[in-house]
Amino acid sequence: MSTINLTVFLGNPGKMYAKTRHNLAWMAAEAIPTIANLRFQKKFHGRWTDIKTGAYREVLLFPETYMNKSGESVSSACSFFKIDPKKEGSNLLVVHDEIELPFGTVELKRGGGTAGHNGLRSINQQTGSADFLRLRLGVGRPPRGAVSSWVLSRFSEDEELLLPKFLQGTALLLEKLFAEGHASISAFKEQLL
Repeated sequence: MSTINLTVFLGNPGKMYAKTRHNLAWMAAEAIPTIANLRFQKKFHGRWTDIKTGAYREVLLFPETYMNKSGESVSSACSFFKIDPKKEGSNLLVVHDEIELPFGTVELKRGGGTAGHNGLRSINQQTGSADFLRLRLGVGRPPRGAVSSWVLSRFSEDEELLLPKFLQGTALLLEKLFAEGHASISAFKEQLL
């Protein structure tokens, strides 16, 4: 029997959010070459599909509850696939934008706080755990103004030029995680640009 891994890509539905910093995880997922050929289903307050890679079945979930209520989607999927986020070394991976990392940086880590990220906060509240893997995609801090305005805005012209390389590098890391399994990859931090 294959191990089920759940990878959640945080973002907001709707065209107005499609190219914003808060939707960087969705953009990274779209950069995975095989994703265009997958059939998605509506369930768990979002869209989901799966990939079978050897000993692993990778379930990909895109919550469509808006960022602040992502936990509703994640807890529903965890319950269905019998993934316990409270269990040490759980098979839950959340991919999200991260203001505490410079643009172009990717970090894989397990557990931690929410750093004001409402999607992570919602997942913590709904699943009762913060001990899940996180693939943090750096968007940097705003030079001035509110963080909420920053993450809901589009990338700068300079960032837009570098974005394809950032997304491609992230997609390759995700494919490695899918192929080798979440538990087999150690924490890392890498500058992709």
